[in-house]
Parts: sequence; structure tokens; C-alpha cells
Amino acid sequence: MSHERATRKEWVGLAVLVLPVLLLSMDMTVLYFAVPFLSASLEPTATQQLWIVDIYAFMLAGLLITMGTLGDHIGRRKLLLIGGFAFGAASLAAAYASNAELLILARAVLGMAGAVLAPSTLSLIRTMFRDPGQRRTAIAVWTAGLSGGAALGPIVSGLLLEEFWWGSVFLINIPVMALLLVLGPILLPEHRAPEPGRFDVIGAVLSLAAVLPIIFGIKELAEDGFAWSYAAITAAGVVLGVLFFLRQRTAPNPLIDLELFRNRGFSASIAVNLVALFAMVGFLLFSTQWIQLVYGLSPLEAALWTLPAPVAVGVTTSIAAVLAKTVRPGYIIGAGLVIATVGFGIMTQLRVDSGLATVVVGATVLSAGVGMAIPLTADMIVSAAPPERAGAVSALPETSNQLGGALGVAILGSIGAAVYTRDITDATSDLPPDAVEAAEGSLGGATEVAQHLPGGVAEALLHNAQEAFTHGMNISAVVGGAVMLAGAVGAVVFMRGVRVGNAAPAPDAAGPERVKAATKPE
Repeated sequence: MSHERATRKEWVGLAVLVLPVLLLSMDMTVLYFAVPFLSASLEPTATQQLWIVDIYAFMLAGLLITMGTLGDHIGRRKLLLIGGFAFGAASLAAAYASNAELLILARAVLGMAGAVLAPSTLSLIRTMFRDPGQRRTAIAVWTAGLSGGAALGPIVSGLLLEEFWWGSVFLINIPVMALLLVLGPILLPEHRAPEPGRFDVIGAVLSLAAVLPIIFGIKELAEDGFAWSYAAITAAGVVLGVLFFLRQRTAPNPLIDLELFRNRGFSASIAVNLVALFAMVGFLLFSTQWIQLVYGLSPLEAALWTLPAPVAVGVTTSIAAVLAKTVRPGYIIGAGLVIATVGFGIMTQLRVDSGLATVVVGATVLSAGVGMAIPLTADMIVSAAPPERAGAVSALPETSNQLGGALGVAILGSIGAAVYTRDITDATSDLPPDAVEAAEGSLGGATEVAQHLPGGVAEALLHNAQEAFTHGMNISAVVGGAVMLAGAVGAVVFMRGVRVGNAAPAPDAAGPERVKAATKPE
């Protein structure tokens, strides 16, 4: 089958699409350094401070599927431009928020607008790049922008806060969104489903009602430990998720076509996304804390030392796109996850007195492996759907990323915390009760307690805390590596016979009408 190849206009349009995605992921991490400054200015309560940081990710994850489907109904470019305008306006409101409530509201709108940007950009790539090889390259660039933004967030934040006030971390969004609004209508095509049918409002409500409590409950369980209230919230989200999928089976115009999950390449790609982000996001938080609290670098210095990881992602996404021309995706994805497993193996050798090279090389190898896998999974997910449903399907890679990351932080974080608490107990036996609680809660708490103790006692506590934290990292690396290796085996086994650019369900997996719809020329 011949495919129309993209011209220079489409490649310039791709650059326009990657810029908002870069900001989308930057806003996940840009507040890391700004929180102390905005706290001093706005004086939020502890609960308000948590919502300032978290509401963005919650709204983003909860609305991705709904916004992706909405683009199929009203037009993907139109929705992208609406999202860009809302993102810029909310950034301006956040920068000049006069109290915590207004900042929380602005961050919530930012999350809603972000939920528009990710699926709209990916579905437009599906429309603009019809040649499978070019589409793989375009999605690799998109993936590099998405991962690079998360790494750049703390660095940009640190640099801005050295010269400007905390609101500057939001103002940088405005010129980029203005550029999108100017160039988008010129460079980006409009596309919508020719006969979208009625929008499934009940399904949209159920998707939001399912994802929000699951992400919220998992995050709170990871941060505060087990509590029945958080477990109940998570369980309620799971129940609502089941109701959502039941709704999708019976709705005349479902948000997600469940028949696509019978396509082996499609469903295996969703699973790989979950596994890869589970292991990577869940573990890389350890490495940044180790660099700061054990090795002793400042937050900005620590952020700069994380830069090799997104650079490696950019390199390996390009390599994967080239290899996919001749090698089946299951083998490339499996190889990437094996490389990531090697990164975890390096992290198991980390010790308190290790040099910086161990943690930087380990994190870089881990990220490089994931970077080799994720673009191909995104391509297979998007390619599996007929063009008129690309918006809805384009939301699934980022939704699985968000859920996988939340699970990783919860499970790997809990494992590390359990090892830390067990190992440090003997070192805190002679401390006052309030100091014991703080020191056993986290390495940061132990570091704070040590600042108020006599020299010898402080040094012993800090050394024991760093040993306990590093040991927790080692155990979490073993678990993460095992999960990643299992993912590699699963990718090779379940994706055998699957080719990139030919991800439509096989005739025995779905009816002939479904196959025809999914494979018809664009």
C-alpha cells in the first residue's frame, strides 16, 4: 500500500505540536523548586499546598480520554487551539494568583487544558503523517518532547527563581501558546470524524469518576502509608472503572472501542506502557533524592545532573524509529526493556559512598531503555484505530503513562520506605518521640532532625539514614528490574508477528467490518 509522504509543511507543523507537549510535561515538575517561594507569598495550608502541586496531574489524567474523544467530534485542530488558549490564560492567572484558592483553581484549569493538548497533538500526527516510517519518526520526536519537558521543568524553575518571583514559572507558557495560536491554523490540518454520532456523556463522567479516585488514592497511599480511607477511595475508583468499561460495551457511540483490545499489538502496547512507566517513574524519584540528600548537591545541581537521562531518551527514540524499518517491534521493545533492566542492575550496586557516576549512569541507561520502547507502543496504539477514532485512542498512551507512574510511585516507593523504616529503627531509639517519627518517616525528615542534634549524634543518625535509604533503593531496583524484565519477555512473546504500521486486528480477532475499518487507506 502506498502512502502519501509528508512535506516540509508537516514537519514544521510537528515542531509546533511538540512545543505545547513540552510545556505540558514541564508543568508536571516546574513547581518542585517554586513551592517554598509561593508558600511564603500565599501562605497556603498544608492541604492547600498539596492540592496546588497535585491538582494539575489529577485533572490531566482524569480528562484525557474524554478530551481525545471530543476532538473526534468537534475537530482536533479546533480543540487543540481552544486548549492552547485555555492553557495560556490559566498560566497568566496562576502567575498572578493572589491566594491559594485561586492558584488551585488555575492549576485545575491548566490540567484540563493539558488533557486537551496531549491527545490532540498525537492524533494530529496520525493525520499529518500517513507514511508509517515518517509517522514513527514523528512520534519519536513527540515522545522526546514529552519526556524532555519533565526533566527540564525543575531546571527551568531553578533558573527562573534565581532572578524572578515564583509566578515566572507559569509566564513562560504564554509565548509558546501564543505561537501555537498563530501558527496552528496555518500549519496544522483540521480533522474530525465524518459521522461521530452523539457524544457519550455518561461514559465521559464515568471515566473521570474512575481515574481521579484511583490516581488520588494510590498517591496518598504512597505518601502517607496504608489507610482504610485511601484504600476505599482507590477501590471506589476501580468499581467505577468497571462500570465505565461495561458502559463502553453497550453504548452506541463509546469513548473507547473495546474491540481494539482484541488486537494483540494494541493491548500489549498498553501493557508495556504501564510496566515501563511503573518502573521508571517509580524509581527515578529515588535517584533525585539520593543525589540531593546523600551525595549532597543543591536542587538545581541535582536537576542538571538528571539531564543525561532525557538526552538518552532522545537518542534511543531515534534509534528505535530507524530499527523499526527492518526489525519487528516486539524485539525492539523487548531489547529496550532489557536495557532498562541493566540500568536497574547498576542501581543495585549503589552505596552511600558511591560516586555520582553510578546513579547518573544507572538512571541514564534506565531512561534510554524506556525511550527505545515507548515511541513504538504509541505508534501501534494510534495506528490500530481507524482515522476517525484517532483522537480517543491517542489519549490512551498518556492515560496508561499516568496510571503506571502512579502505581510505580506507590508500590516501589512503599517498598523503599518499608526498608528505610526497618533499617533506621535502631538508630532512632534514643531520640524524643517527635524526632523519632520525623526521622523514621523519610530521609529528608532525618536530615532535618540531625540539624538540631549534637555533632556526634547527628553524624551517626545521618549516616544510618543514608545507609537505610540507599538500601531501600537497592531493593526497589531489584523489584523494578524484575518487572521490567518480565515486560521484556511479555513484549517479545505477545508481539510476535506484529508489525509497526500494520496494527489492525487480525481477521480471527475481530469481524471483517472492523478489520476493514481499521485498515482502510487514509
